[in-house]
Amino acid sequence: MNNIKNSMKLHHVGIVVSNIQESLGELKRYLNFETVSAIMPVGSQKVNICLMKIGEPFLELIEPASPDSAISEFAKSGGGIHHICYEVKNIESELESLAKKGATIIVNPVKGFDERRIAFVDLNTKNTNCGLVELLETR
Repeated sequence: MNNIKNSMKLHHVGIVVSNIQESLGELKRYLNFETVSAIMPVGSQKVNICLMKIGEPFLELIEPASPDSAISEFAKSGGGIHHICYEVKNIESELESLAKKGATIIVNPVKGFDERRIAFVDLNTKNTNCGLVELLETR
């Protein structure tokens, strides 16, 4: 357990939305964000994202950038919490460790936001509906 605690740091919770600008406007009525990033494209995932800081971790709004984005159908059905992201020092070693424990690698390391590498894994949890995890490599 200590190994996981030391090797992963919670970075953000990803929330799928149909439109970042509209969703951000709604959220700003209720929440006071310390910072709000510009909307950034993540070409490898065919999405646009916006990171909002309100303490730790960040909230990430994710909208499909094209109809064939992997999240398009989820966004059309109302969206919602999509994944939890952990920042890691060595993305390959974390993927290997998670795979050995039974996780399924969904997306191998690719370029994500801020020129950082990301990967997605399904933890294959049966009793908890939060199995999709993004790994974000530290700079």
